[in-house]
Amino acid sequence: MPADRRTDNHGGASLLMGHLLGTQSIGALAGSRQLLSEVTVSVEDGSRVGILGPNGAGKSTLLRLVSGEQAPDEGVITRRDGVRVVVLDQVDHLDPDGRVVDAVHPGLERYQWASDARIRDVHAGLLADIDLEARVGSLSGGQRRRVALAHVLAADSDIVALDEPTNHLDVEGVAWLAHHLRERFARPGANGALMVVTHDRWFLDAVCEHIWEVVPGVDPGGPRPQIPGHVEIYDGSYAAYTLARAERARQAGVVAQKRSNLLTKELAWLQRGAPARTSKPKFHIEAAEALIEDVPAPRDTVELVRMASARLGKEVLDLEDVTVDFTREDGSPLRVLDDVTWRLAPGERVGIVGVNGAGKTTLLSLLRGDLEPTSGRVKRGKTVEVATLSQDTHELDALGDIRVVEAVDEVAHVVVVDGRDVTAAQMTERMGFTRDRSFTRISEISGGERRRLQLMRLLMAEPNVLLLDEPTNDLDTDTLAMMEDLLDTFPGTLVVVSHDRYLLERVTDHQVALLGDGTVQALPGGVEQYLQLRAAGEGGLGRAKRSEASGSPAGAPSTSDGVPVAEGGDGEPGLSGRELRDARRGLNATERKLDRASATVAAIEGRMASHDPADYPGLAGLSDELRDAEAEKSRLEDLWMELSEKLE
Repeated sequence: MPADRRTDNHGGASLLMGHLLGTQSIGALAGSRQLLSEVTVSVEDGSRVGILGPNGAGKSTLLRLVSGEQAPDEGVITRRDGVRVVVLDQVDHLDPDGRVVDAVHPGLERYQWASDARIRDVHAGLLADIDLEARVGSLSGGQRRRVALAHVLAADSDIVALDEPTNHLDVEGVAWLAHHLRERFARPGANGALMVVTHDRWFLDAVCEHIWEVVPGVDPGGPRPQIPGHVEIYDGSYAAYTLARAERARQAGVVAQKRSNLLTKELAWLQRGAPARTSKPKFHIEAAEALIEDVPAPRDTVELVRMASARLGKEVLDLEDVTVDFTREDGSPLRVLDDVTWRLAPGERVGIVGVNGAGKTTLLSLLRGDLEPTSGRVKRGKTVEVATLSQDTHELDALGDIRVVEAVDEVAHVVVVDGRDVTAAQMTERMGFTRDRSFTRISEISGGERRRLQLMRLLMAEPNVLLLDEPTNDLDTDTLAMMEDLLDTFPGTLVVVSHDRYLLERVTDHQVALLGDGTVQALPGGVEQYLQLRAAGEGGLGRAKRSEASGSPAGAPSTSDGVPVAEGGDGEPGLSGRELRDARRGLNATERKLDRASATVAAIEGRMASHDPADYPGLAGLSDELRDAEAEKSRLEDLWMELSEKLE
């Protein structure tokens, strides 16, 4: 995404008005190691940039460099005069003795911010359950994180830079944040830009239009890296990035074959899986389908259920009329589960969503036998072997002096994966450990590597019921894809508790919800249905103000053809029903024209292929026709995008 430039009368380059900041061949050191080198990127008005890369590659460093929080060790950063940048770090720097309202709006009186519709939306989305007069030090870690995020979103700024903003947010919190950022930065004529480091792939796909992939440096065998890290730029959301990256890997041939297989499988799910994914232009869909037409489904559900039934029998875990009561600190009763009956089948893959405190951890404790119900019973199959991937990795502390591959081999030398024997060394390689890293002592590996090791040890024990409690903590997107690929072959019952919407839709076949009323509710409509239920709730039950499926507020009026009417609230103008109908008709007409334009381009290309190569004048004429046809097709694509944005 190079900076847009024009030449002035003196032959120099001047930045266009939309340019906010840019870098020119910047680099950064981490101690004596060259972490990043020759990084040239730019940020324009309306840009929404997602920053991806493995743990330790330099994502946060890049964010700090571009935002001006850290000076580069080489290269130049240019910035338009007066540009204001606000940054959310991974660690907050809030005054524990200060009030929440002062942390969010430092130096401002209530009248200075309370009338702003955008600020009120931030309060409703992030601070609804927090007393603004409370001291910051009295808040939980998750609440402090939301206060820090609210401070950044409420500040007057031109560039918002967020480092892992979805940490400590639940599913509806992530949906609210995605909607808020789209409303702020994706509206036609919007000012300002967004940069975000995150491993939440649903969030990336929903918000970002450019991806910066931080590629780590390569050590060809010497004592220190010889090739520093760099940044590769992709246009489009996470789905488009996955497609482009898979295509690059395909073109690279056998060198990238292993990585390409993973990415192509991921792409296949992107095309088939998420039920609420927005419509894409037909010309993009056709390109994606051509790449994945021969790719099998991510997992053979029938075969996995057959294998699971052989290992588990007919009974797995059944909750029958289960009630769980606790006593609060003030002595009052608290009912977490109320007369719940829920049965898990062999090979079932279920995701659990719910607000904090609704009982997700309690439900997992019942399933693994750590908690007995107040009334009712938990019925277990005779052959059930339950394993749990907990939220932390403290169980690895005692193994700090042994090596990664030894810790895996300690559990089992060989395990059967997808019908084949996999050794401990092969398992570590499959989960992204290089030979050098697999022989690293556990005390010296990163948090993400500890998480991978934790999962490998569980799978090597060959449980037939696997419980995953927030498994995406500390994992980068590549590692998440590896983990999901491994879970695709797990021939048992899988229960996943996660706020990561992408993961839930990727590795589970259906979801259930804990809504805080003591029940376990099935979600035939998936996570989208959960968000709609929460948005329709009473009082403080819903922070997601809009239905992500339709992009309109819950209960919003609609036109006769089902197009939601955008109502201007709090002084914000919206499209009328007639304008929306006109935009929808224009979109449909443009799609038909695009089909014809694509057919015209293909026909001209066919004529050129069969034309007499010695007929130079004839070929020149066809070349002119092709150029004009491609220009018309490009114009229609731009028009399609413009009309689509109006309907978002």
